[in-house]
Amino acid sequence: MAILQLIAAVCVGTVAYFLYNLFKHRNATRVRAHSFSSDSSTRRTHDSDYTSVFPPSQRHVLGELLDTDVKEPSRPLTTESLVKMDADYRHADPASRIFSGFTVGEVKALGNFPDYAKLSGVPGPSPLKGFDVDSASPRPYRPFRWAYHQTMSFQKLDPDYWIELESTYRERIVQRRELYAQHGSDVLQALPGSELACKELMEMVLQYICARYPDSFRVDNNVLYNNILGTSTDLEKVHPLHVLLHNVPEDFAITLRNEKTGRYHFRAGVVLSTLGWKLSQKIGLELSGIHAPVPSYKEKMAFSMDRFFTRMPAPSPIQRGSWGLEIGQPLFLPTDHADWSHRDSQNPSLRPDDLFLRVDWQTLRRLPLSGGIVFNFKALFTPLTQFQHEPYVPLLVLKILSEGEEGIMRYKGTWHVEHIARPALEEYARAQLERGLVEKDWTERTLDEYPFFPGYNGGS
Repeated sequence: MAILQLIAAVCVGTVAYFLYNLFKHRNATRVRAHSFSSDSSTRRTHDSDYTSVFPPSQRHVLGELLDTDVKEPSRPLTTESLVKMDADYRHADPASRIFSGFTVGEVKALGNFPDYAKLSGVPGPSPLKGFDVDSASPRPYRPFRWAYHQTMSFQKLDPDYWIELESTYRERIVQRRELYAQHGSDVLQALPGSELACKELMEMVLQYICARYPDSFRVDNNVLYNNILGTSTDLEKVHPLHVLLHNVPEDFAITLRNEKTGRYHFRAGVVLSTLGWKLSQKIGLELSGIHAPVPSYKEKMAFSMDRFFTRMPAPSPIQRGSWGLEIGQPLFLPTDHADWSHRDSQNPSLRPDDLFLRVDWQTLRRLPLSGGIVFNFKALFTPLTQFQHEPYVPLLVLKILSEGEEGIMRYKGTWHVEHIARPALEEYARAQLERGLVEKDWTERTLDEYPFFPGYNGGS
């Protein structure tokens, strides 16, 4: 598949490592490192000139969408013809170019809510008729792998699961609104020049959820009707990121190309489920700045990640999951939060019932019109005690906790709960062996059902 060929070209491990860390670098103590052979990456990333390198354009579908012959733009795709990273496209010359290949005039001609499935080359989702959000369970992601240090497994995005709604929807929307009211620009910002990307992202998400959940959402005359919450939103009057904040319980972070360097900067986002950082600490930075705390990123990974971002095509989005073990269900936990200090000690009064698996399911895709690359991610929590009902999972997690590379596991940050988690997992594993759910000679490895587990009927 094209996505696998692309990733192979830029190194599988590097791309997946980046997907884990950028914006899911959300936990400064939770990063998975691995070897990467690129001794001269630091020199190359500074010497490399990306100003003439552009992503594959989706402009070839324009004629079909506008139902007219489309002429080649009068201005070539060069640094001089580009709308600048910090410029509002709405005030730009219609003949000027966006780094996606479209002209400003073409984007405006498409109007509101063009067919993003055609524009992006990613099929729309299958509709879920009769969907009841209050009884919907999320897919039970278990992104556990062994050997832990070798690859950072990722997959091509399943179009039916770009945005997944489930039974926590109502409480998460309330929680996220409260977090924004309390933290403001620490969790939501849009820098100048991100206007098109924010509008495009909002329209893509709304078009998606209206198609996936037709009984729950609809857009009519540029008004969003949310039948779950009983709300309506005039999309002309509310900023796109606020529309997402009030209707979609996922985080979104947009990176845009700097025409002066060809590298990508974090320019807009609504990010309320971070562990160890705040959006305000990362906004405006390019990839190397965002990853400054990541071990060996500058020396071993910066070059390949910059190169990957210049080339990622819109039709090839990626999905993957990362995980950690937490006390309770912390959604937004920056380092200055009072509960952050809990990670520095092992509380003897904790019980297995107090611990949860946190999975951050992540996707990465290019926006076809603005050319921006958007990350979205959602935190899902599962009681640790649930593992006793999931074959092989306790043994696999124990293997990772016990034999994962020391530096990686220390940076991952599970130590504060391991004194409770390990004995519980050992008990669950023994019970599964005794019940015949796991073969006695089974050797720990990534499960065939990854990222799920045997017996889950949606994991095939």
